Amino acid sequence: MTDLRYTPLRERHEALGASFTDFGGWNMPVRYTSDLAEHHAVRQAAGLFDISHMAEFIVEGPDAGAFLDFALAGRISTMAFGKAKYSLVLAETGGIIDDVIVYHLDEGWFLVIANAGNRDAVAAAFAERREEWSSSRGVAIEDVTDSYSLIAVQGPVARQIVEATAGLGGLERPLADVSYYAATRGEFTGEQVLIARTGYTGEDGYELLVPNGAAVALWDALLAAGEPLGLVPAGLAARDTLRLEAGMPLYGHELSLDIVPAQAGLGRVVAVDKDDFVGRSALAAVVAPDAPVLVGLVADGKRAGRAGYAVLDGSDAATAATVGAITSGALSPTLGHPIAMAFVSPHVAATGTELFIDVRGTRIPATVTDLPFYRRTK
Repeated sequence: MTDLRYTPLRERHEALGASFTDFGGWNMPVRYTSDLAEHHAVRQAAGLFDISHMAEFIVEGPDAGAFLDFALAGRISTMAFGKAKYSLVLAETGGIIDDVIVYHLDEGWFLVIANAGNRDAVAAAFAERREEWSSSRGVAIEDVTDSYSLIAVQGPVARQIVEATAGLGGLERPLADVSYYAATRGEFTGEQVLIARTGYTGEDGYELLVPNGAAVALWDALLAAGEPLGLVPAGLAARDTLRLEAGMPLYGHELSLDIVPAQAGLGRVVAVDKDDFVGRSALAAVVAPDAPVLVGLVADGKRAGRAGYAVLDGSDAATAATVGAITSGALSPTLGHPIAMAFVSPHVAATGTELFIDVRGTRIPATVTDLPFYRRTK
């Protein structure tokens, strides 16, 4: 068995009383106090997350943008400096190897952040695609995961906290000028830091990439700046219910090699007009008319469907047929009722369709709804 990895913030998490869980081969804090308290803090004030388990790749060279056009589903070469873009690493079959965020920070210099559990798969895909691509000599790819830590501040007062953080300065642009899905460079105690206005909670916020040696000091400084404003450390449990409310997919649940982007509602992410990219030929084929599609489900009461639970049609119990399965589900802390994402047959995917979730043998009524379940008001 492979030993679990820890982030440079391990001692800080232990001192705060965190409980840990295995996530993508890393021993990560799942909670510090309670899932609900941490969830509500992010919705009402802010939460501080260690997401240093994420994988980072630098892709650079005169042909880096064109290479990423070939390697990823989106059009990357036309990104403006300082912008970020959500994209997908597709297999030749059109299935999803991983979902990533790409940052374009300088001429011929891109940062790609991938999921922890897919680090090796993305590294292998990039290496293979560099060999296949005709202009590969103009591209260098470096896996810098082990050199950097990533810390997220998420919530309505996130900007106030980052702006008040001692030792953080030298920003290329004021945070007020950094739009959603954009980034700026700065400095923290003499080290370069990337501050990106991105996140995985449905709230406004920032993700700060810093060399490992400065991670503990940055965590402490953010916590000190944020505590008067209601900032609390938050773990993976809260992050999961927050992203579910925001309708954001999780690899291994809503995304996999068996799912093509259109099934998961991500057809818009694919630049189908590009001349060539990995997976293009497969995506050009028509998706089978009975291929399951991703929907949201809402229910009354307190009993929530969980990943793997069957979704049934509206027939009576004796004749009900299974029409899908839950991929993620929870009792929503913000909304107060059960929510779930599920892949279901397209003939029952219309908004307002009445279905049932099989919750341990009990049929719970549920209604198909548009995603996301929660959207911040500003």
